[in-house]
Amino acid sequence: MTADLLATTVRPYAWGSTTAIARLTGRPPTGAPEAELWMGAHPGAPSRIDRGRGAEPLDAVIARDPDRELGPRVVRRFGPQLPFLLKVLAAEHALSVQVHPTAAQAAAGYAAEDAAGIPLDAPHRIYRDRSHKPELICALGEFDALCGFRDPRASAALWARTGLAVLDPWIEVLRTAPAGTALRTVLTAALADDRPRGERAAAELPAALAELAAGGDPDAATWAAYRDAARDYPGDPGLLAAMLLNHVRLGAGQALHLDAGVPHAYLRGLGVEIMANSDNVLRCGLTPKHVDTAALAGVVDFRPTAPQHAPAVPVGPGELEFLTSAEEFSLSRIDLGAPGSGASVELADDGPQLLLCVRGIARLDGGPTLGPGESAYLPAAGGPVRVSGDATVFRAKVPRPH
Repeated sequence: MTADLLATTVRPYAWGSTTAIARLTGRPPTGAPEAELWMGAHPGAPSRIDRGRGAEPLDAVIARDPDRELGPRVVRRFGPQLPFLLKVLAAEHALSVQVHPTAAQAAAGYAAEDAAGIPLDAPHRIYRDRSHKPELICALGEFDALCGFRDPRASAALWARTGLAVLDPWIEVLRTAPAGTALRTVLTAALADDRPRGERAAAELPAALAELAAGGDPDAATWAAYRDAARDYPGDPGLLAAMLLNHVRLGAGQALHLDAGVPHAYLRGLGVEIMANSDNVLRCGLTPKHVDTAALAGVVDFRPTAPQHAPAVPVGPGELEFLTSAEEFSLSRIDLGAPGSGASVELADDGPQLLLCVRGIARLDGGPTLGPGESAYLPAAGGPVRVSGDATVFRAKVPRPH
């Protein structure tokens, strides 16, 4: 067999949708939040495959014969582990405002926390592994996110429209200080140095945000995004961190790339997400979890940054690849049965591949048939696999060096 059906795990984080993943997979909702459907070999929730000896975790299968499963090229570059994790992400409430470290920061942070004797599962542990975590999200419908710092002068003008005196000192900093200094000063003040003011602002902002979102304001969609985040995390001064970020709304098929140091938060919607196989996250707020402001200030890129959309370029019949700078992964979307695509595509690569069906029925020669929400693993040594049908399939693999 050249492809394995994946048995996957749903992560029930509190911010997850109670209906979206169930709707995608065509089953009744459980009534509980279903936030992420994981596909891959991350030790936190590895997918399982069955090659006739019972269901086994994919990470254990890879560890038995890395060269066969991953291919020599991938093993040489990343070691004996699948270097990416694929997910379906379904957000009904805002995720925490967060940032990911560079590879050098992750390695140094992991070593320092190990030397300090902080257990890997400690709630205040920041670095769970030695890797960085570039990621990409492709929307399956309308998807709201926050990404990158807005120019601080634009944020000053936006904040002034709330009419709240509690914000005035920070508005002045945003308006007059150099951009990096302004953003660092206000973020660290709201979260730590002047946290009482941050908490007062978080208490007063919801009413102002609701009024601005409902009043026909030209920035009503942005005000509504902040209003909803305030509702999700009442009284959390991390709302001020969120309000320093650009609001972006993706349509179906549009993708956003998040690199190291760029603060971001996903707010609402359903998407396909891929990332390096890491769990290193520094949180800036909108969360009950640990926030280390000092560590955060050393990782955040305090330059204003526009949201980094990932362009989609044709790479084969009916296949569009989302361009990023990531070395660990590439993600493409294959529309089988679309005009010009034909009804089948041959998938060949010298590394591991994951396939995720999100629409229709996709048939894999020598492998399983996939319906919406189902996925398959293609080992490097399995040879080319032909996929056919009338379906939309996402394909994850390890790109060749440029």
